[in-house]
Amino acid sequence: MGRTVPTFTMVLQQELESWSKFRRGLRKEDQDALDDLFRAARLQLASSAYAARPIPFESIVMAMLVAQQRRIAALEERTVRPAVGQNTAPVFLKE
Repeated sequence: MGRTVPTFTMVLQQELESWSKFRRGLRKEDQDALDDLFRAARLQLASSAYAARPIPFESIVMAMLVAQQRRIAALEERTVRPAVGQNTAPVFLKE
């Protein structure tokens, strides 16, 4: 018997493919950023599958947000409590 429900890996791949025209319209550096976001979502496949949301894109976006939050926390940690002997300047985001 075949599967009736696609794996979350397949769902994520389909979602990525559905954004291909949007991706093509982005500048190269923004394409890379979008690829990084989908890579972050791929790292959370187990939690996304476990959540079994009716709209899978919700799980994908939450996985992306979790990855972004972790990066923000790491940057804050580096700027607030730099390691002894490191010369770190504050990190400012480009607008």
